[in-house]
Parts: sequence; structure tokens; C-alpha cells
Amino acid sequence: MVFSSTSGKKEIFMEEPKKLEELKAFDDTKQGVKGLVDEGIAKIPRIFHHPRDNFKRIGDKDYIIPVIDLGRIGEDGSERKRVVERVKEASETWGFFQIVNHGIPVSTLKDMIDGVVRFFEQDSEVKKNLYTRENKPFIYNSNYNLYSKAPTNWKDTFVCKFSPNAPRPEDLPSVCRDILLEYSNQVSKLGSLLFELLSEALGLAPTYLDDIGCNEGLHVVGHYYPPCPEPELTLGITKHADVNFITVLLQNQIGGLQVLHEDTWIDIPPVPEALVVNIGDFMQIVSNDKFKSAQHRVLANREGPRVSIASFFSTGSHPNPRIYGPLKQLVSEDNPAKFREFSIPEFEAHYKKCANRTPPLMHFRI
Repeated sequence: MVFSSTSGKKEIFMEEPKKLEELKAFDDTKQGVKGLVDEGIAKIPRIFHHPRDNFKRIGDKDYIIPVIDLGRIGEDGSERKRVVERVKEASETWGFFQIVNHGIPVSTLKDMIDGVVRFFEQDSEVKKNLYTRENKPFIYNSNYNLYSKAPTNWKDTFVCKFSPNAPRPEDLPSVCRDILLEYSNQVSKLGSLLFELLSEALGLAPTYLDDIGCNEGLHVVGHYYPPCPEPELTLGITKHADVNFITVLLQNQIGGLQVLHEDTWIDIPPVPEALVVNIGDFMQIVSNDKFKSAQHRVLANREGPRVSIASFFSTGSHPNPRIYGPLKQLVSEDNPAKFREFSIPEFEAHYKKCANRTPPLMHFRI
């Protein structure tokens, strides 16, 4: 199958049977992308090649993502109001902001990053025993959507569901068990504070978003991006928006995260001891378009490994009969509902069909 790129040059992609064969061969190694790097490859396999259109618009360094200090909101009412206003502005304008003095000890942040590195860099034979595509309390693999039509990304991942039903400690790898339990507890507390600030930013009672279940589910996801010999041909994560309420991201000091803002890719450089917070699709819907779920991506890099830990707050981690839609307090005759109501399973089922090609949010817009 042949496609034309915007540069006028032709790009040739593998026919589906050949691609499926190579995807399966890669998957069967149970070594992930790190296994390829450990072999010393100089050229990345074709399954990791992305269409040229994926690389349009380079990072723009003229913009700066807001960095918000949470250090004094518990002791100064006027400071809390200022923080709420900054959270409101960032959520409306960017859909992204960074937070410092957030309450999670620096030692815990460091230990969490070190724990992800220990997991992915442990003996390959030990790690292979945990490689799976089944729905388990702890899932390790490379590219959860490997067999979809979405391009294959240059990263390996583990996923652990922590609430509402916490895993048994023995279900977690011993090499990072203790820090996973500690970090998930700390980030859950932080999530409660963030939902309070977001509720107030919407003009609602502090507990409103928590009361409607936005804080019920928590997934902690560890990403490991090995150094890439041909970063110009692939991506760490393809352009996407998060299908949740909010995400809290911890990253090491190797950059690559970008947000799409006014049709331009903006770098989100790592800030020491900071966490990145971004608005997800569900939050954009319940806020009736007031808060923005921004598309973002991660570039591949010759340096590495890049390590990040994403904590996803969403009710999608367990069966939930709730129906969500724009909050009635935010809808009026002058500001009618901009989205139809939906259930979490309905939204996630549609998201899987999109394969990162079409924003699933558009399907629910009125």
C-alpha cells in the first residue's frame, strides 16, 4: 500500500499480513523495545516507522507551561484562591500545568523512578515471566494496542490498578513492590486535593468532583523509553488525549513530552521535583468544554532511558453504572450542553475503535 506524504515523497508501508507477522515476532520475544536495544540494533524495525505526517510541527520553546506552587494553600486562604485561579486558567488555556510543593516527598519521587528502572532493567528471564496481554492486577508488555492499526511506539510499559480494589502485595513485582504501594498511596492523596482545586475552579463545592466519582479509580502506569538509534523515524507515544478525568505524571530529567497548543507542539521540559497534571476527556465533558483535554505526545530520543510514571484517575477501572455529561450547574440557556451523556464503558469502547486516529471526544459532541 502506497501513500503520499506532505513533502511529495512516497512512503511505502508494509502490507497487513507482513506487518502482523513482524508484530507477532516482536511480541513473542517478551523482551519489548528494551530487548531490541540490548541486542545493539542500529536500525529500528519497520513496525516502529511512523508516517511523516506524525512529525509535523516541531517543539516551540517560546511558550512556558504554567508551574503552580501548592506549598501554602493549607495555611493561607488568599493563597488558595490564587492557586485555584491559576489552576482554572491553565485548565482552560492549556489543559496542562506543573505543580511543585505538592506534598509528595522528593525521596518518594526518586525511589519511584528508580523502581521503574529496576523493573525494566532486571534480568530478562525474570521479566519475561511477567509479560502478558491478559487483564491481570499487574500487566507488563510493549504497546498495549500492538495489534491495532495504530503505529507501534518506542516504549515498554507496566500497568497496575490500585483503586477502588487494591492489588495484593504478592501480585506486584518484588523489585518495585514497596515503592509502588507507597507512591500510589501518596498520589491518591494528591489526587483528592487536585479534584478539590478543580471543583473550586469550576465554581463548585470543593468535594463536588469527588462526590460524583471522579476520584474512585486509579491506575499507575510505568513507561520506559529506551534510547533510540533512529528517533527521526518513530515516536515514544503517538499524539493522543487521555481518556480519564485527570492524569498526574512524574518524569525523569530526559525530555520529550509535548502538548499541542494552537496547532503548535510545545515542549514540557522536566522541572526538578515537579509533577505534570493534565485534563482528560471526561473532565472536558463534565466541565462542558470549560477545561480542555489537550492532545500530547512523547518524542523518541537518542538519550535514555526516559522514564515516566502516569497516574490515571478514572472510574473506568471498575464497573460503574453512572451516566456522565455536562454538569447541570455549568449549563444554561446561554451556555447549553455541548456534549451528550455517556457511560464510561460506552466511551472507552468507542475510544478503542479510534486507534488514536480520530479524537473520541468528537463522537460525543452535540
